[in-house]
Amino acid sequence: MRLRWSIVMAGLGLLGVQAPVFAHHSFAAEFDEKQPITLRGVVMKLEWSNPHAHIIIAVRDESGTTLRNWDLELGSPNVLMRDGWTRDCLKEGDQVLVEGFRAKDGSNLANARQVTLADGRKVFAGSSSGDAAPTK
Repeated sequence: MRLRWSIVMAGLGLLGVQAPVFAHHSFAAEFDEKQPITLRGVVMKLEWSNPHAHIIIAVRDESGTTLRNWDLELGSPNVLMRDGWTRDCLKEGDQVLVEGFRAKDGSNLANARQVTLADGRKVFAGSSSGDAAPTK
């Protein structure tokens, strides 16, 4: 009886560990690889949170008059730190160029693939798009 109870408890414990994985989305579920997008804008905020970090940038529309905020999904903070990112690498007001893939729903959300900083350095966004890291 103790052996059965131990097996049941171990099984429930494993299910609990897997719960966060079920909540995570795949790239293909939310983003469209056939809709690449390049955005130039000003950093409004860098949100350093799990499961994905986000950059919020203000981008001018085609006429150059209206600013629209874009939410750009990056990889997890752990992946970004391994690639050399820090919480202070982008500051409010920094100019950036971001290449990525637009959300399927047409909202101002994109999965970032590469971020070009104001000094010209290109940094991999650690995204789930599956693309190889660009050269720095």
